[in-house]
Amino acid sequence: MESKGLQPMDSEQLRENAHKMVDFIADYYKSIENFPVLSQVEPGYLRELLPDSAPNQPETLQNVLDDVQAKILPGVTHWQSPSYFAYYPSNSSVAGFLGEMLSAGINMVGFSWITSPAATELEMIVLDWLGKLLKLPEDFLSTGQGGGVIQGTASEAVLVVLLAARDRVLRKLGKNALEKLVVYASDQTHSALQKACQIGGIHPENCKLLKTDSSTNYALSPDLLSKAISDDISTGLVPFFLCATVGTTSSTAVDPLLSLGKIAKNNGIWFHVDAAYAGSACICPEYRCYIDGVEEADSFNMNAHKWFLTNFDCSALWVKDRNALIQSLSTNPEFLKNKASQANMVVDYKDWQIPLGRRFRSLKLWMVLRLYGLENLQCYIRNHINLAKYFEGLVAADSRFEVDRPCYVCLYVFLFYTPDWTSDLSNTYLFTDKTFLTRSSYSILFICNTFNFTKLADFC
Repeated sequence: MESKGLQPMDSEQLRENAHKMVDFIADYYKSIENFPVLSQVEPGYLRELLPDSAPNQPETLQNVLDDVQAKILPGVTHWQSPSYFAYYPSNSSVAGFLGEMLSAGINMVGFSWITSPAATELEMIVLDWLGKLLKLPEDFLSTGQGGGVIQGTASEAVLVVLLAARDRVLRKLGKNALEKLVVYASDQTHSALQKACQIGGIHPENCKLLKTDSSTNYALSPDLLSKAISDDISTGLVPFFLCATVGTTSSTAVDPLLSLGKIAKNNGIWFHVDAAYAGSACICPEYRCYIDGVEEADSFNMNAHKWFLTNFDCSALWVKDRNALIQSLSTNPEFLKNKASQANMVVDYKDWQIPLGRRFRSLKLWMVLRLYGLENLQCYIRNHINLAKYFEGLVAADSRFEVDRPCYVCLYVFLFYTPDWTSDLSNTYLFTDKTFLTRSSYSILFICNTFNFTKLADFC
């Protein structure tokens, strides 16, 4: 019997199935608080529930959605639940979701301008918009020698600028200098920097994470950095990269950008600022001070998918010198050549990132900015920070708690003394609907975003 072959879905079938999918997602969000935040399944659970081979014949969408409901959702950790307290927030929104839908529907692979001019040009425009909201220096805008690009994550952002900085130095000193190159950051810096060093061939001992302490709210000390640089130069090493953080993972510490930037400039060091989480707050004038000194930086990154209502993934990176990225990451095989690129009339984002292909991610950021507007986004950020301050007041009024450090942005760290805990419970990491970390007879609770609560006892 002759096979009919795969029949493409027509527009009416798309409409029908897409409505079903949107209804399913809307129902998921409506009932999300009925799920335990952390999946309760055991490792390997799904293999017991699904067949060991793909089906020979097509199944209906309804059958697939039934399996999602019964078999997939029980194995999901629900990041969008209002009771989700772990890691960083990953706040989505209807605007971001709609932008993601449109990007998926268009489904272009925009590695160069000619593959879809609108994708490249919208990304340039929308990152200029966001850069202006953050009051970044004009050097970071596409109208100059720099510009913005959407990476997948802050880990990708720090990797590409580290590679650009590395290659800039090696072009001067020769490839044999690689083993002498030194990277600096605080011991609070995200582990993505260490991974970038591994990928970039930096000797492990030359990725120097300088010690911080509570006297500086865990920010990197300029004096300590100056001494480390001086000591390394005296032994023949080559300092070339400094990563400062605005909102560290453990305590939302803010490094002193202006002082660190001047040290970096005086020593010819590439200065990168990672504001992946806390950078979003800087669209509010009263919190813009967190990135004072960013004018000294060579590159700046913030994650719109953390606290800016843009669905994952959308990590905005700005550089002052786009040619540094292009010289390090560009490839130009015959099959990618075209007149616009050859004449240097356009930006080809393939040369600003690790992969070749890229999605139309600027659509969702554009839709977030347009459907909400600056005033609503500022109100959203301020509301979160006010909730954190309110929570801080509840903690301060309860004698069972000890303040570990003051509230910074939206993260608050405190100690909860429970002397009746047994030794079996000490030093145990617990994930529940109310996430906390135990340390001996204390628990430390990290509050990273807005939560639904009416009294402090809800957390205990």
